[in-house]
Amino acid sequence: MTTLTVPSGAKPQTPAAIAFDNLAALESEAIHIFREVAGEFDRPVILFSGGKDSTLLLHLAIKAFWPAPVPFPLLHVDTGHNFDEVIAFRDHVVEKHGLRLVVAKVQDWIDDGRLEERADGMRNPLQTTPLLDTIAENKFDAVFGGGRRDEERARAKERIFSLRNSFGQWEPRRQRPELWNLYNGRHRPGEQVRVFPLSNWTEADVWNYIAREKVELPSIYYAHQREVYQRDGMWLTEGPWGGPRADEQVQELSVRYRTVGDGSCTGAIESTAVTVADVIAEVSASRLTERGATRADDRMSEAAMEDRKREGYF
Repeated sequence: MTTLTVPSGAKPQTPAAIAFDNLAALESEAIHIFREVAGEFDRPVILFSGGKDSTLLLHLAIKAFWPAPVPFPLLHVDTGHNFDEVIAFRDHVVEKHGLRLVVAKVQDWIDDGRLEERADGMRNPLQTTPLLDTIAENKFDAVFGGGRRDEERARAKERIFSLRNSFGQWEPRRQRPELWNLYNGRHRPGEQVRVFPLSNWTEADVWNYIAREKVELPSIYYAHQREVYQRDGMWLTEGPWGGPRADEQVQELSVRYRTVGDGSCTGAIESTAVTVADVIAEVSASRLTERGATRADDRMSEAAMEDRKREGYF
């Protein structure tokens, strides 16, 4: 049996020190990825919704190029069913940092007949066409997303540099090996690469980094009083997407959101976590991923996310 020895005079690392080292390594990797894309591609763009992952993505991009400004715009595919707090935060961040924001509104595609409203009222699945059309219109060749491998099984299959064909579709067999932090951004005209600097982060890493860097987030991520009703095991709130139904009772509860998206399919969780430290403790005790616990659009089928990715989704 091999015995590990600690050099004389050396102090063992505390859990806090180990966590700090891990966050420093993740930050360094993400910053390297941002700079690599800036050097390899002509027209990158960052997907930004105002949610915690895209906010962290922007924070890292700002650090990567500081004191110069972030050299690419932001893109938000707006379902029209977003939470007011998140849209207000999105606009606040854009103004604060003097960024350019491109907004693709799903409602515009519905109004001119390119999309049809779904019977269930969900608009998250309708984001693919506006996303691909906007990428093509602006000739974006690299698209940064905040996806993480711990969120969902389909996302766990994806490389950091994810090649998409000329139709924006994901083809698993065309994924390239990524060894020793070497990323292959080669693509033909019309193709694009989705880039995921947070691939190796977990939800706990995200929140620990938010605590360390004091990253500002929408208030919706912390416990607050909200009128909600239960549907399919999730707490939903009333909004322009409709609800509650006649048999769904509205209650006022202390809740927060682990992830934010289309209000028709994004549920809250009961919570008293009002600080970052409270959220970290809550996340550490959870046995469900944030998407598995609170996103109805991912429950439509076993392969819901993978099917949408093959069509060109994030």
